Amino acid sequence: MKQEIQNTLAFLRSGKIFLYPTDTIWGIGCDATDQHAVNRIYRLKKRVESKSMIILLDDASKLGDYVDVVPEITVDLVSSIDTPLTVIYQGAKGLAKNVIASDGTIAIRVTNDPFCKELIRQFGKPIVSTSANVSGTVDPITFKQIPEVIKNGVDYVVDHNRHRIVKAKASRIIKLEPDGSFTVIRK
Repeated sequence: MKQEIQNTLAFLRSGKIFLYPTDTIWGIGCDATDQHAVNRIYRLKKRVESKSMIILLDDASKLGDYVDVVPEITVDLVSSIDTPLTVIYQGAKGLAKNVIASDGTIAIRVTNDPFCKELIRQFGKPIVSTSANVSGTVDPITFKQIPEVIKNGVDYVVDHNRHRIVKAKASRIIKLEPDGSFTVIRK
């Protein structure tokens, strides 16, 4: 795993896009602060830019670097739910403009996956995490399910957990308001 993290970091640091296993499904990633790299993902997925993407962080303590207000309930929510949880926050900042939704929100998941967590920790910035598919098609839960157009369209394919078969699905999504109230978007 250590060598794969180093390999992926080299691509991340040079503004490239990559294919990798996450704590949910296989994803396409890049530096979440690099507008050019984010654009490449939109084009590869044939995704409309009005549909923003999720970003991953390695630790909830870094949320304040990327959103204006981190409600007190955030740590309890992130740590108490036993499945991956993506939270939509208001007041996104410090990220590529095209990864932020038009209403100024950003979807962030604090990952528990050891590979992703260490990659982000060493990189020092969040990474994009969007399903490794063409928009509107089935989310790939195994490496074999990823369309060839996606595999061939990225700069690097992580060689970690390619044979893993998990009963994973996309994360739960909630929208969190600055006052701590929230709405469930996807169960």
